[in-house]
Amino acid sequence: MAAVYSVRRADYARPADARAIVALLDAYASDPAGGGEPLSEFARQRLVPELASRPHAFSVLAFDGEAAVGLVNCIEGFSTFKCLPLVNVHDVAVLDSHRGRGIAEAMLGEVERIARERGACKLTLEVLSGNAPAMRLYERVGFAGYQLDPAMGSAQFLQKWLD
Repeated sequence: MAAVYSVRRADYARPADARAIVALLDAYASDPAGGGEPLSEFARQRLVPELASRPHAFSVLAFDGEAAVGLVNCIEGFSTFKCLPLVNVHDVAVLDSHRGRGIAEAMLGEVERIARERGACKLTLEVLSGNAPAMRLYERVGFAGYQLDPAMGSAQFLQKWLD
């Protein structure tokens, strides 16, 4: 019998969803694509309460039967040029055992549905240049590099840690 996958918005107040979010993000963080380090105890304890305290955050979970196998965390931002909300896809995680089955694509479809419901003008995300499977997925579902004027080049994602 084929596995039955379902995708839905996570409920931060539901203990099973909270456990799934932490477990899936920890698995992703522990993977080389996520940095290869498990979540700190601080992050494990505070992640879901902190997400829940932010009205512009939402998460999507994927299930194989009753088992959570995929997670997308999103944070709403704002496009000043369009004067509309945007949704940043912050984490996309699928358990290694379930990759290549269309689960991430289904979760991103749900993210897009929620973003449209919120009146967002676009989705954004970051991806490591060496993560070819993720790049193929993102391009397949409509993501592309960002630029305003080709003469100015493509946008790059930068960070500065604040201690």
